[in-house]
Amino acid sequence: MMYNREFESMGRDDLTQLQVERLQLTLNRVYRNVAFYKQLFDERSINIEDIRSLEDLKKLPFTTREDLRRSYPYDMFAVPLRDIVRIHSTSGTTGKPIIVGYTKTDIHTWTSLVARVLTAAEITDQDFIQITFNYHLFTGGFGFHYAAEKIGALVIPASNSDVAKQIIVMKDFKTSTLIGTPGFALHIAAVLQDRGIHPESLNLRKGLFGSEPWSQNMRNEIEKNLHIKAYDNYGITEVMGPGVAFECTEQNGLHINEDHFIWEIIDPETLEPLGPGETGELVFTTITKQGFPLIRYRTGDISRIHTGPCACGRTLVRMERVSGRTDDMIIIEGTNLFPSQIEEVLLEVEGIEPHYEIILGREEGVDTLEIRVEVSEKLSLVDEIRNLQVFKNTIQSHLKSFLDIVPIVTLVEPKTLTRSSGGKLKRVIDNRQI
Repeated sequence: MMYNREFESMGRDDLTQLQVERLQLTLNRVYRNVAFYKQLFDERSINIEDIRSLEDLKKLPFTTREDLRRSYPYDMFAVPLRDIVRIHSTSGTTGKPIIVGYTKTDIHTWTSLVARVLTAAEITDQDFIQITFNYHLFTGGFGFHYAAEKIGALVIPASNSDVAKQIIVMKDFKTSTLIGTPGFALHIAAVLQDRGIHPESLNLRKGLFGSEPWSQNMRNEIEKNLHIKAYDNYGITEVMGPGVAFECTEQNGLHINEDHFIWEIIDPETLEPLGPGETGELVFTTITKQGFPLIRYRTGDISRIHTGPCACGRTLVRMERVSGRTDDMIIIEGTNLFPSQIEEVLLEVEGIEPHYEIILGREEGVDTLEIRVEVSEKLSLVDEIRNLQVFKNTIQSHLKSFLDIVPIVTLVEPKTLTRSSGGKLKRVIDNRQI
């Protein structure tokens, strides 16, 4: 099934021509309306009229996450604020997230692209879709909500209700499709098993999962334990949100919506372009966004591209699921964090040494975040014992206030955590294996 067969199965020559035309319009838009790009192009003596092919794209500089953070809040917008109808943002740093604006046309485009995601998984107007993503500045909840309504499905905005409530809703409302993070899907499966509820007693048949890393093994676990077919999808807030790439029923890579996004794969060290089949960093240029267009945005995500034909009939290239990051960003339950953010908060708490470890785990499908921190030698043992829980609560309160996370905090004795021996110190230990 295809939502928009004309574009999803377009011939390569026609698609390339469409991309070039839309790229030229986008370059003119950002040069006229975004001071960052005008200054960047002028400093490098780039004449946008010289960009006449996809090959010419490599003449343009990259846009980075730091560029977007420095533009906070609205400096990267390409339209007046009166034309912006929606704001979303990344989880960001302490007080400095990346703010993304959408015009009415952007919302329409976004909705149509996520409708492609749903349709590719054979979700129709006969489905009852339960969305477990949070409905806030994160793009997942709203992105899927409006797309589900677009195709005529019944939408159940369960949002961040606890598992018990989710299961009640699932049973009583006859949910057929579950949308959320893969970890939460496994958590639901574990609770169903604990309560003796067999998946076949539910109406659940499909699931669409994303916003955190998951492996083929994890997909197998979800499909086995929930008795559904589980589909992957890819999107990041800066580029659009969900709707950048999606799996079809072949489940053999994620089709990139190339009529809206030009992809590149680069070597993250040399920044040189790589070809199809080579593993590198994903770079995207948006070619239909009005409010927040991006040129050669470095995502930090590691993948590779397959250009061969797909049995589903789509001509859109496929990307492999993201296998890693070029930086040390942590993705947990749909939230993006960096160790430096956690460090910044920890160092505001008196009595903590600047030595810590971040341990990522998974229990019953739910991601866990433990932060091990050294207490100062200045704290006496008596004080430490007496105030242990108060101390932990203080740290958790700071992390909740600034980063909106509540981790497990483990206090360890001074000089017990690994120190740097000259190389890059490994702060994050990811034990999320399935």
